[in-house]
Amino acid sequence: MHLLEVKNAATVRAFLDLPSALYQDHPNWIRPLDKDIEQVFDPKQNPNFKNGTAIRWILQDSQGKTIGRVAAFVNNKTKNASEYVTGGMGFFECVNDQTAANMLFDACKNWLAAQGMEAMDGPINFGERDRWWGLLVQGFTQPNYGMFYHAPYYQQLFENYGFQVYFKQYTYYMDTHARFGDKVYQRSEALDAIPGYSFEHPSKNNLEKLAQDFLEVYNKAWAGHSGINEMTLEKAMKMVKSMKPVMVEQLLNFVYFEGKPIAFFIMLPELNQLFKHLNGKFNFAAKLKFLYHRWRYNKRTDKKVFGVIFGVVPEFQAKGVDSYMIVHAQGPLNAYGAREIEMNWVGDFNPKMMLVTRGLGARIYKTHVTYRKIFDPSKPFTRYPIIK
Repeated sequence: MHLLEVKNAATVRAFLDLPSALYQDHPNWIRPLDKDIEQVFDPKQNPNFKNGTAIRWILQDSQGKTIGRVAAFVNNKTKNASEYVTGGMGFFECVNDQTAANMLFDACKNWLAAQGMEAMDGPINFGERDRWWGLLVQGFTQPNYGMFYHAPYYQQLFENYGFQVYFKQYTYYMDTHARFGDKVYQRSEALDAIPGYSFEHPSKNNLEKLAQDFLEVYNKAWAGHSGINEMTLEKAMKMVKSMKPVMVEQLLNFVYFEGKPIAFFIMLPELNQLFKHLNGKFNFAAKLKFLYHRWRYNKRTDKKVFGVIFGVVPEFQAKGVDSYMIVHAQGPLNAYGAREIEMNWVGDFNPKMMLVTRGLGARIYKTHVTYRKIFDPSKPFTRYPIIK
């Protein structure tokens, strides 16, 4: 077996095509769009290259067949976020062979150590946590857009190498037609009786206001957590512009108090229900196919949506705002034709959010794991800190 750095069109193609061979007997696997993977490694499209670097390899057997792939990266903005200077590895795919997996893991470890790293987290993304983050270990159903599906044997490959569970990320599932618990309705009714509270669907034709309202809640509710940076208005505008082609106003849920945004629950149509027909391509022919399947999908009354992000500003937490928001969102959701919601990325280090999610009647549907490997085995391992 030998490693090849991904440097040219042939190795890029091998890197992108390997999962199709590995998952040909996995009916729930959905191939990611090639362009979405490639933009992670394109300095012109990925702003993280301004503060870091990345490398990737493929692994071939003695006959020249590609049997594995992996990437490693250093983000100078986040490498010092914990007690160890930490890099990342991700986009791991491999045949069920520990020796092959170890070669890929060693490539990452040795390269990262040469960059001054003391540990590596993986599998993670060279970018934000909302995409390509964590190893799927439970719930091998169809992956949501931007989330990897993994073969069950990958868990053993990681743990045999010495990776330890740093934190778990849960995907929660809700039936949009299910009745909530009585306490949810009671909390919602209590806020209905208080002047000043309002529930709204921001207009996607006023992206500047949407971005500003999102930014105000996000920076109060999320920024400051370990590994999560404060967002700028420029970045918020870029995000909402990127979502606009698939944005549905009925899925944009905001709560205001006396006109100021205090909470959001942003959902989008689950795009993999459309992209699964494209086999990773998004050329002209694939775009036509996408439009056709979107037209068909829009007529359905059993649509799947996914929760992009949920947040309540601290001073309004534990006041029933979450209940108020989901009760008011249920009618528009059903009118849109949504039947199920999957809410990505609830960390096990965030017990408050887990409690809120369970309180809404959602259940854990998938589990991803972010592992950590400390290069010096004599040094102590600690899990990701719990958010108080």
